[in-house]
Amino acid sequence: MAHQQTASEVHGDTRTAPVLLVADPDESIVQELATALEREGVTVAGVSDGAQALLQAGALRPDVVLVSATLPVISAVEFVRAVRLTRAVPVLLGVGDGHAEQAVQALAAGAAACVARPYRVLELLPFVQAASPESRTLLRVGEVELDVRAYQVRVGGRAVHLPLREFELLHYLMRNADRTVTREQIMRHVWNATDATSTNTIAVHVKRLRARLGDEDDQLIQTVRGVGYRLVTP
Repeated sequence: MAHQQTASEVHGDTRTAPVLLVADPDESIVQELATALEREGVTVAGVSDGAQALLQAGALRPDVVLVSATLPVISAVEFVRAVRLTRAVPVLLGVGDGHAEQAVQALAAGAAACVARPYRVLELLPFVQAASPESRTLLRVGEVELDVRAYQVRVGGRAVHLPLREFELLHYLMRNADRTVTREQIMRHVWNATDATSTNTIAVHVKRLRARLGDEDDQLIQTVRGVGYRLVTP
């Protein structure tokens, strides 16, 4: 399918944009939807059946999944049940005439909503934008909780004061939890700098951040040698 993307492509610098995984056997529908949504700043990955959708839901860690009621191999209802066991990702069901039973079953299984198929960008966009990493104001990874609006961090319920740069660094790592981010990406997104020659600055801030979070054994923020860092979900 033309718009299927790899995990590395989706997890790169565009990760601050929302990622939508579309599972639909009609490639032309996916192509048209992807073209329209990418104009709105949404990263779209497409697959054509339920088995591929399950694999990519784990590999890409999308912010929203849109599945067609006509999904082959693994049905849309089975997909919703399976994905809800491992991830709390919103799943939208694309329905048309004659799909009332699938809609009821999918909603009962945990689907977030049903949308009309063929899809309309104006109907989908609010769901995708609401799940965007940029729109989340309260992030949790293990015992670490970060409140963007209140500028607060708690670890196991204990308030932890962070200087601004360390707060922004933690925010960026938490938005990309379980993904390796390079030193260059950190410099660009946290320091707003393109010069990666001063990446020792990052190491100093990571060391201080680990100490404040009580991450003495580097199990929360892991160093990926020669590449960058990864904040790991316990």
